[in-house]
Order: sequence, then C-alpha cells, then structure tokens
Amino acid sequence: MQSLLNEIRQCAHCKDHLPKGPRPILSASTLSKIVIIGQAPGAVVHSSGIPWQDKSGENLRQWMNVDTTTFYNEKKIALLPMGFCYPGKGKFGDLPPRKECAPLWHQRLLSQCKEVKLILLIGQYAQEYYLEESKYKTLTNRVMHYKDYLPQYFVLPHPSPRNNLWQAKNDWFKQEVVPALQEKIHCIL
Repeated sequence: MQSLLNEIRQCAHCKDHLPKGPRPILSASTLSKIVIIGQAPGAVVHSSGIPWQDKSGENLRQWMNVDTTTFYNEKKIALLPMGFCYPGKGKFGDLPPRKECAPLWHQRLLSQCKEVKLILLIGQYAQEYYLEESKYKTLTNRVMHYKDYLPQYFVLPHPSPRNNLWQAKNDWFKQEVVPALQEKIHCIL
C-alpha cells in the first residue's frame, strides 16, 4: 500500500490541466474500515495538503459524529477523492474533479483495503461513477433512498456550506439520514 500511495503522490498525469500544479491528496491503509470517496481537494486543502481540512470536512465529521483524531486515522478511515488534485475554480465554485484519477487509481487502492465495511459516496461525481446502474438519477433521490445502497455504500450530499440551501429544503436529511449514518459509523468503528 505504501508504495502505491507514494506512486499516486508523485502522479503528474494531468499536470497541464491543473492551475496550481499537481498535488495528489489522499489517505488510506490496508486496515481502513471506512472509505470516504469525495470530489476533489479545494484550494484550502491544496494549500494544506490535508484532505477535508476545511469547512466541508468539519460538516462531514459532524454528520459522522467523529472527532478529527478518528477521522484522520487511516487505519479507520481512508480518504479518496474522485480527483486527487485541486481542479481549479469555475464560474460557480470549483471545477469538477479530473476524470483521469478514479479510473487510474481507485481500483488499485480499493483492492488493497481489505478491511472495508462501508464506502461513503459524497456528492454527485462519486455517486455517478460508482452507481452507474442506479434507478435514482438525482442526488436527492439517491440520498433519500440511501438504504437501497447499503451495506456496501452510504450516499450523501457534499457537505459544503454551498449546500446549506439543499439541506434546508430537505430537512429529512438531518432528521433521518444523518442519525442512520452516525449509527452505522459507530457500529463499524
């Protein structure tokens, strides 16, 4: 696993398309019990080099009801984005994750994580990649029917503060889905 992580951290496959240059950011272990597959590092995370070290990460840890020590313990939780490097800024926020990363690296990484009990699919990019055959075509419907993806996957919206409006419109998320997520995480960890 360590040699694979080193190989990924040296990746410069799409360097010509990255405004701040390549800086693959991830965390994993062969012992990881939960895998979080998100979108791509934002500018803050690109600067720090620490996955989910931003407001989105704070929200996600709150949803999961885990502290930062647990969250960053790769023997418990692996952190894999769909795109390992900051993709740049778009008109309405960050650009989508680069499409090269997941096909290049995910299967190799996941095949070495032998203890995984649950994969959290955060946001539309992870869900569309991993749930191609889903009968639910929108993020809201997938999250609403999260039980359909268990026990392998738990689907969630992106925890970005930009999604506060979505959460306000879908109050069932914090009333039903978040407590179910916390119970599942607690049972695994």
